[in-house]
Amino acid sequence: MKKIWLSVVGFSLICRLSTHAQTKDSMNFNKPGSSLFHTINLEPDTPAYNPRQLKVDEVNLVSSYYWQNGDHSPVTGGIGSEKVTDISNGLTLNLVWKNQAMNKNTLSLGFGFDYHTSASQAFVSKTGASQKDGIRIYPSVDWTIENEKKGSSFGIGTYYSGEYNYESLGGDLHFSQKTANKNGEFSAKVQAYLDHVTLIYPSELIPTSTTVISGTPIITSASGTSGGHGGKASIPTTPRNTYTGSLSYSQMVNSRLQFMLLGDVVVQKGYLGLPFHRVYFTNGQDSVEKLPATRFKLPLGFRLNYFWGDNIIIRSYYRYYTDDWGIHSNTVGLEVPYKITPFLSLSPFYRYYDQTASKYFAPYEVHKSTEAYYTSNYAYSKFQSGFYGIGLRIAPPSGVLGWQNLHDLEIRYGHYTQTTDLVSDVISLSLGFK
Repeated sequence: MKKIWLSVVGFSLICRLSTHAQTKDSMNFNKPGSSLFHTINLEPDTPAYNPRQLKVDEVNLVSSYYWQNGDHSPVTGGIGSEKVTDISNGLTLNLVWKNQAMNKNTLSLGFGFDYHTSASQAFVSKTGASQKDGIRIYPSVDWTIENEKKGSSFGIGTYYSGEYNYESLGGDLHFSQKTANKNGEFSAKVQAYLDHVTLIYPSELIPTSTTVISGTPIITSASGTSGGHGGKASIPTTPRNTYTGSLSYSQMVNSRLQFMLLGDVVVQKGYLGLPFHRVYFTNGQDSVEKLPATRFKLPLGFRLNYFWGDNIIIRSYYRYYTDDWGIHSNTVGLEVPYKITPFLSLSPFYRYYDQTASKYFAPYEVHKSTEAYYTSNYAYSKFQSGFYGIGLRIAPPSGVLGWQNLHDLEIRYGHYTQTTDLVSDVISLSLGFK
């Protein structure tokens, strides 16, 4: 954790040293803050004035610590420790400028880095000698063009996520259009993720050869040894593709009430399990979980925000989810930000969730080896969960702790419980620079 706090302090010092002169803009486009180029103060009517200048609009830094524990690890067939820790750091840089048509362009550059440890990961090898920790990196780029006169925007984004046993490359197109009176907005988004799963098997189930046919790994023979895998370059991978279409409509009913309707359609194809998740059958033998090569998901949601007086906002959320694996779920969320002062607010929140079990799930030593599909991953089991906590946000006009560039600071803590005995805690720190 010391490394996280030191990185925050070091980043803040860099931002302070790199602050440049401010420029005036009668269109309120160039906001005060760090500029990518060193400039001098110019009035809009001077010949050298350029309203299309590239500016650093906002920089966001988020650090979090996550901890969980449970006793239904899928690596050991639905039993065993689920203890996990994760330290995450993410940085987002937003650059803005106006093109010749005076449309606002926003380029968002993101980079994230996670370090995690997992107790069950050690038991990919039956002796418990496998590596317990790992890292993940996930850069992203998004470019959005906004036509303020027409109330529309269009953008394109791309993402990458990489860790030892999984790689993902994604892209999206997104569009929005406001209504004539500017009180409503329609949004649409299409996404595609082209992933590759590294076929790391439990040590006792390592195949001597593996052939991937139509996205499904076919094991031609088993080694029966207890050794580990060789170098990663010798381990085959198999594809997993996810395609998502999203639609939403938001409406300001009046000055106090807003609502939003949301809907997604998700299609997945390829290898949808994980090769190091064991399943133990009624006869005591074990195998790797086996799931269908396609999955269809349909989430539908609703948001309702109400401004109660000048100090309280009630944010509510409901989502219904269904898929063709037999899971149906309900999510209900409530957050009530309370403004203690104009610059200090507290936000208690609670989220309830329940789901039915997938038709392919059964606990340890309940599946039969004759079944077509099987998993003992409790993410597919029937359960209810609750997630509650509180957030503290500080955003004084003179900047946090008197530093104008540090626009806002937010700390959030949440505690999660699940009826399968899984528990977790997460705390995060978010810093916004302008």
